[in-house]
Amino acid sequence: MRAIRVHEFGDPDVLRLEELPEPRPVDDEVLVRVQAVGVNPVDTYVRAGTYGKLPALPYTPGSDAAGVLHDGGARVYVAGSLSGSYAEYALCRRDQVHALPDQLSFAQGAALGVPYVTAYRALFQRASALPGETALVHGASGGVGLAAVQFALAAGLTVVGTAGSDAGSELVAAQGAANVFDHRDPQHLHAACEAVGGRGFDLIVELVANVNLGDDLTALAPRGRVVVVGSRGTVELDPRDLMSTDGAVLGMLLPNATTQDLAVAHTAIATGLRDGWLRPVVSRELPLAEAARAHRHLMERPALGKLVLVP
Repeated sequence: MRAIRVHEFGDPDVLRLEELPEPRPVDDEVLVRVQAVGVNPVDTYVRAGTYGKLPALPYTPGSDAAGVLHDGGARVYVAGSLSGSYAEYALCRRDQVHALPDQLSFAQGAALGVPYVTAYRALFQRASALPGETALVHGASGGVGLAAVQFALAAGLTVVGTAGSDAGSELVAAQGAANVFDHRDPQHLHAACEAVGGRGFDLIVELVANVNLGDDLTALAPRGRVVVVGSRGTVELDPRDLMSTDGAVLGMLLPNATTQDLAVAHTAIATGLRDGWLRPVVSRELPLAEAARAHRHLMERPALGKLVLVP
């Protein structure tokens, strides 16, 4: 089979297409014939060697995909893989594959794993979001951001988003966000607070904490919470901003999720897909051989839905 391999950590050019033996499942493992691969920001951090936990070299990147079970043909989405998902076949534990509804494309299925589980965990398992609360989603036009907007709206929250392009703002508004602000504008956070009556936000989903966290603390409502989903460095804070609202900063890392956490999240995803209020957005599809190009695109351009690879 064809698969992307990484023999050394570094820039996107270390992603190389190679021929590998087809994996063979044993015990409670299954083999998925991959039709689409989800490309996530964490894949770029691991490839660059900057992530906290790194795989042994060489490795095949990726955890998200969609395809069909090799032993039965059922349509599934993959959320975790033993062999890596940037390949024509992915070896998985049985609990890492989930039914993919017929109304979703394989590309949409590949957009579900990391983004939707991350969004669910951030909102409900870490921040305990409640109906009627106000939520600010930074970077709302990306995979995790869109998932968070959809989950929060379905749960009865008022949602404000930020995006880094006109197209991104239009996409977030189309999901139903009450307001969308351009985070390139230095005054966007002030404008966002004004949009919810100046009270601040009960919940902020933060994807770039090293840039925004210090300002986020000034935008919290009383007893508000910031959930840090992503960060690319350090940040300076004034603890008094947190103290003034009895606020809280909560960290979240997907590998910390328990088996029960994941099961609950995937049940919620299944419900949302069935009822139509979860709608994965795919912005671009590239051939598997262009994995390096996909990583560059992800790092260099404003987020706009999900980017997938097609074997």
